[in-house]
Amino acid sequence: MSSLQEQLMKAGLADKKKARKAKQQKREEVNKAKRGEIDLEDPAERARRLREEQAEADRKLEAERKAEREKKEIAAQIKQMTEQSRIDRSKGDVAFQFVQDKKIKKAWVTAKQQQQLERGQIAIVALGDGYELVPTVVAEKIRQRDEQAVLLLNERGNQEVDDDDPYKDFPIPDDLMW
Repeated sequence: MSSLQEQLMKAGLADKKKARKAKQQKREEVNKAKRGEIDLEDPAERARRLREEQAEADRKLEAERKAEREKKEIAAQIKQMTEQSRIDRSKGDVAFQFVQDKKIKKAWVTAKQQQQLERGQIAIVALGDGYELVPTVVAEKIRQRDEQAVLLLNERGNQEVDDDDPYKDFPIPDDLMW
């Protein structure tokens, strides 16, 4: 039985030049391994290591996909809660200003909605590129899922006046616009 190299040469799939080159390359690898430049690795060990690396890469990829899927689910939940409980502000005639991404935005609301916003009874929530008014209960549920989605939610019960406050006798007028 002749070697594989001889069989390939007889079949015309390889020539003497390629065979010499392959032998020389193998000899160079052995010499490098003897000098300690590279480690010759057992094929079984190499296959095991490659399987472990592939499994680790698959785990990381699956974790990224899972995180992306959860992020999309949360965004869908926020959108659904906001759309179901939005408060109509189409008849708004009072400009209410709030901060979004370090920019001052203006929402047109009714006078009653303005008072509710100030007292913390309703909140402003981001929805896509716009914003909507929702009850405080819904805003709290949205805040649990994503802090950034709630643009304005005033705390209830801030009406108490400190006894040491020198301006306690001068209340801020409700119609004061900055």
